[in-house]
Amino acid sequence: MRPGKAWTIPALTLGLLVSTGAMADDTTLPAVQVNATRLDIPPFDLPASLSVIRVAPGASSKPGVNLSEALVGVPGILARDRQNYAQDEQVSLRGFGARSTFGVRGVRLYADGIPATMPDGQGQASHFSLDGADRIEVLRGPFSALYGNASGGVMQIWSAEGGTPAQVRVGLFAGSDASMRMGASARGMQGAFDYNLALSHFQTQGYRDHSRAQRESGNARLGFDLGSAGHLIVVANTLALPQAQDPLGLTRSQAWADPRQAAAPAYQFDTRKSVHQSQLGAVYEVSSSEQTQWRLMAYYGNRGVQQVLPVPVAAQRNPLSAGGVVDLDSDYGGVDARWTHRATLLGRPVELTAGASYDDQDQHRRGYENFAGSTLGVTGRLRRDEDDRVWNLDPYAQLYWRFAERWSALVGVRQSTVRFRSDDRYVTADNPDDSGSVRYRATLPVAGVQFRATDWLHLHASFGKGFETPTFAELSYRADGGAGLAFNLRPAVSQQGELGAKWHAAGSWSVDGALFRADTRNELAVASNVGGRASYRTIGRSRREGAEFAAQGELGPGWRLQLAATHVRARFLSPFLTCVPAGCTTPATPVAAGARIPGVPANYGSARLEHGGSLGWRVGVELQGVDAVTVNDLGRERAPGYLLTGVDLAYALPLGPSRLTLSARVDNLFDRRVIGSVIVNEGNGRYYEPAPGRTLMFGAQLAF
Repeated sequence: MRPGKAWTIPALTLGLLVSTGAMADDTTLPAVQVNATRLDIPPFDLPASLSVIRVAPGASSKPGVNLSEALVGVPGILARDRQNYAQDEQVSLRGFGARSTFGVRGVRLYADGIPATMPDGQGQASHFSLDGADRIEVLRGPFSALYGNASGGVMQIWSAEGGTPAQVRVGLFAGSDASMRMGASARGMQGAFDYNLALSHFQTQGYRDHSRAQRESGNARLGFDLGSAGHLIVVANTLALPQAQDPLGLTRSQAWADPRQAAAPAYQFDTRKSVHQSQLGAVYEVSSSEQTQWRLMAYYGNRGVQQVLPVPVAAQRNPLSAGGVVDLDSDYGGVDARWTHRATLLGRPVELTAGASYDDQDQHRRGYENFAGSTLGVTGRLRRDEDDRVWNLDPYAQLYWRFAERWSALVGVRQSTVRFRSDDRYVTADNPDDSGSVRYRATLPVAGVQFRATDWLHLHASFGKGFETPTFAELSYRADGGAGLAFNLRPAVSQQGELGAKWHAAGSWSVDGALFRADTRNELAVASNVGGRASYRTIGRSRREGAEFAAQGELGPGWRLQLAATHVRARFLSPFLTCVPAGCTTPATPVAAGARIPGVPANYGSARLEHGGSLGWRVGVELQGVDAVTVNDLGRERAPGYLLTGVDLAYALPLGPSRLTLSARVDNLFDRRVIGSVIVNEGNGRYYEPAPGRTLMFGAQLAF
């Protein structure tokens, strides 16, 4: 699509929303309460782009391994399975977060209201439990600023409440590449106590060589109805990744010659990662009156990571090198206290929320050589030892006011303070004390207004200021090659705006569309990538703008359609210098203003057509399309776009009071050769992470 025509389809889409709405019946849909904006407001009445995805374990032919399985039909978000469980999924939203080489950054993550993103902005979705989930909420645009250190948006997963009758579900999936997943969950209620427990085990040999992985996870949500004393929810989860091999990226020629291969250094150093995490949290809510509610959330967790990297032995001869084995032990926790009051202002209903959040992460970071003598891929001498701490303190307030019969406004502000500190415990004659600290602060206002054109057509506009600090991973290595953290990096600040329309017709049909733009200053870019280490620097301005569209509903008896499409034009607005040749340490090659931000496709989308009910046969067809994407700042190489087709078939039959569901699924039906994800600005030119060809998955699930 040429830039000059990029806005034609979105503009027509919004026009279609208005004109189609004029033909609908005057119908008021039942409210579905969500928690994305911390207010007791249905998503249809919010001046923001919000998607709510219902998760129905046992009703899907997908194994529930990756978060991307549940995001079909959600606009704006792009979740790409790396086929590399040492690096987690690659998640971006409206172009934010695409440069992350591991984990999730630029998009804040929450599980049952408890942060899965650390105070520095780095998040992990690997402990999200689809077995116990009720829904996923994806908030896009300016109102993500109300969560602090995030620019692109907010994604939350919520566990289902236990109920009656009690239900137990067990499932087994097995398929291509010796992949197997077992899961079990139990939900129920005993008087004032309800529970939701889920356990899973996953293992795979991997599509690519040297990509074997094993993962166990558990999640528990316990609810206590305390009567007039309030309501208490306790959430506990664990994650064990004993070992996940890392096949690394491939060059273009390698990916096309043999997409299953791993890069040579992966074998030489036996690149791999292990993770162990445990976390406990609680949410207490109580109403002091019919108009006033108090909420207190607290959590604590520990996460340990050990990773062997392919850092060349020669690069570690530098006395400032941190080695090639990373050993992280993190204790983290936080609290969030919130007050909500409902009243009237000038005779119209108003809801006010005020609160403050504090999050803290203490991380013991050690680095070791990845060799001992002539043996590679082992833990050698200590080369880095430091205590790193980051905390944030964020007071916030927001107000929702229906100031007229058809008009409402949502305004808010958050004062965000993030402080990093590093205490160096590895000091030698050749490696000086690199302790230091830095503090970032920003005031983040946001405002939106909604016009209810009819009961079934709502229009909105919103604007806000976003804030994104460097993560510890990006601060870890200085661009000048020195030891210690890169305290000279500045936070990225974004101005975001959005125009949107929501049409919810009679029955179950809903159509949503939005035009958006985000202008960022102090964009972060790779300064150099040498010896397996990426360093970053602050450059100038950038812009991400585009449009998104989503629709879902019933086509006829038993037929249901979901579809979503997103267009993003992501560009650097300021020229800067970048590194090109392997081993480059000083950026010298110019990148012109207007260059595409790498890792962000111009167009992407998904669709699913399904037929069937809770019993008997169910068949589904899915399409997922992604445009070509540049892989480095210069745009000289790119991963081609693709359109993938998946089909699934399931049969559910009653067995007395139980139900057995058998399923089969084929992904990449036409066996396309695909680059599933890219490693932006990889210093050795190994940008490409191939996705599997045609794969099969068979499942059996029993609910009783």
